Amino acid sequence: MVVLRWAVLGLILHCCPLSVSGGKVLIWPGEFSHWLNMKTIVEELGNRGHEVTVITHTATPSVRNSSLVGGNYRLEILQVPFTRQEFQDVVEKLLEYWTNDMPNDNVIQASLRLKEIMDIGIRYTQVICNIMFSNKELLERLRSEHYDVVLSDPMMNPGGELLAEYLGLPFVLSIRFSFANTIERLCGQLPSPPSYVPGIGFEYTDKMTFAQRVKNVLYYVSQDVLFKIVGATKWDGFFSEVLGTPTTFCEILGKADIWLIRTYWDFEYPRPLLPNFKFVGGLHCKPAKPLPEDMEEFVQSSGDDGIVLFSLGSTMKTLTKERANTIAIALGQIPQKVLWGYSGAKDLGELAPNIRVYDWIPQNDLLGHPKTKAFITHGGTNGLYEAIYHGVPLVGVPLFGDQPDNIMHMKTKGVAVTMDFNKMTSQDLVDGLNRVINDPSYKENMMRLSRIHHDQPMKPPGHGRCSGLSL
Repeated sequence: MVVLRWAVLGLILHCCPLSVSGGKVLIWPGEFSHWLNMKTIVEELGNRGHEVTVITHTATPSVRNSSLVGGNYRLEILQVPFTRQEFQDVVEKLLEYWTNDMPNDNVIQASLRLKEIMDIGIRYTQVICNIMFSNKELLERLRSEHYDVVLSDPMMNPGGELLAEYLGLPFVLSIRFSFANTIERLCGQLPSPPSYVPGIGFEYTDKMTFAQRVKNVLYYVSQDVLFKIVGATKWDGFFSEVLGTPTTFCEILGKADIWLIRTYWDFEYPRPLLPNFKFVGGLHCKPAKPLPEDMEEFVQSSGDDGIVLFSLGSTMKTLTKERANTIAIALGQIPQKVLWGYSGAKDLGELAPNIRVYDWIPQNDLLGHPKTKAFITHGGTNGLYEAIYHGVPLVGVPLFGDQPDNIMHMKTKGVAVTMDFNKMTSQDLVDGLNRVINDPSYKENMMRLSRIHHDQPMKPPGHGRCSGLSL
């Protein structure tokens, strides 16, 4: 497995001619944290002389505003009839409901509300796909340029797999998960025995009770039915129309040559795997760089107590006043200095002298600082892997999506304690921080995961795992 994960980019280009001129790669990216992972691959491909074309649109909140370092890149920008703010509002509305209101709704209310919001997002995605596949001039140009492979994110932005099929190209999928592993199981034929492979989104471990196994089976079945309904009503007809032959969304996904899964055995429970499923968790991780001078001065002022890093991710723009006060009171009670990444700093009022709030923080560089004692995180996969990479124990405050499941993995491995965002008190957060900082088992367990993560035959020159790849 070590060699396999070290050779991810070589696998992506397994169909490309290994010539001096390099291969030609077409990218259909996701947004937000999904783009961060794909951007790492895109930059490495470009730096190694391959021609990379990224297809995006005028409302993208991530891709056009993300600088690509070096390399031979080109953006194909689709003109869409909605704005970046409208596109981003859908995501923020979903996160706000999932985080603040959904815990108070029953299952039926929550399902209907989530479907309502997600349907808006699907409509935007369908508009993007319609614009793409109605642009015959662009499609013929892409065909004439003879690309070698397509890299696509089917969860955040379906359509790349359809483009690959339309152009007759092999394609690679970049994916973290689908709820209950439905797409991986039904489309990728990934074996997932429900007796010991918990469906993602259920917060179970691989050691389930009989009752949990029964619930896990029912969860699999319900998500399979939901996926088939969504596929049949939202995508299958469109895919068939574009290709001119009856097909389904799942059938096309099943043709992927490689599935890049954004986790690894330092995170996953034991489970069966297929040869074309490759774990690439932590692909974006890299050694820490020096901090800005004023930030380093604040960090050094912490003395032997060290620092705590706190971030709920870039998509969490605001907190309710009650939640913000709960967190601020807790952080003011610990001896460590706290660096809090939060764009709503103006709404926090006066804070304890050991707390500094920043609109943006160099998260990876702070996690790699020797004075960092703990990381309070929402449990996004990117942040978890940076913590694993640098060996920093966690206090998990999951908000939505796969985050509760992610934190459960970390808790099971003895590197994290978890908090309920809507129910935790200031004392709960203080106790959790004191536990992971003062109980040496959390640091020891995290260092064990870090050793697994870093177990490579050769250290990459200056970056994360991908820089050591040979194409």
